[in-house]
Amino acid sequence: MIDTGNTRVFCTASIDENTPSWLKEQNKGRAADQKQGWITAEYAMLPRATHTRSKRDREKVSGRTQEIQRLIGRALRSMINLEKLGERQILVDCDVLQADGGTRTASITGACIAVGMALSKLVQAGKVPATVFADTVQAISVGLKDGKVLVDLDYDEDSSCDVDMNFVRTGAGLYVEIQGTAERKAFSEADMKLMMDGANLGLNKLRVVQTDILKQLKLI
Repeated sequence: MIDTGNTRVFCTASIDENTPSWLKEQNKGRAADQKQGWITAEYAMLPRATHTRSKRDREKVSGRTQEIQRLIGRALRSMINLEKLGERQILVDCDVLQADGGTRTASITGACIAVGMALSKLVQAGKVPATVFADTVQAISVGLKDGKVLVDLDYDEDSSCDVDMNFVRTGAGLYVEIQGTAERKAFSEADMKLMMDGANLGLNKLRVVQTDILKQLKLI
């Protein structure tokens, strides 16, 4: 469970000893030590997680949900050595219990720990080496309002910012993704630098918390 302000997301990671059919086909032509595993994610928001009730995704997943799921999956794959994972996959579920901004960034940061917990069990069972866990990954939202940089936006800040951005970064300082939109007015390169600096301060703090937990799991 990750809490960032009033946003709460429940993150779980499940090990499946099978891989998707498309990956099985790709692995057929690879040497035994080059066959890869996979990580995929699902994201959902409870109907009353927001200020007003939203409809459940039932027959068709919304475009927003698909976008977030793909983002979470990309972020998590950046921190794992997929070849050392072997021919298995990790299924990650991020369920938003309460939303007050930054649900996708909280999902990524929390899912990093959930995946670490799942991998630690594989390591203890001798199924994968500890080096399967290559790095951490964390994410944070940043906004620009009246020339001032705000980090880790809540709903009111997010809805009133001139610019809002999401930064996804590995512990080594490599960026997985940067999403940015000028909501009310365009921003300069100098503004971008200020927002990146603010994001990195927040990301560094998140990494410290993650590292403390992962050390207890003996993954790093």
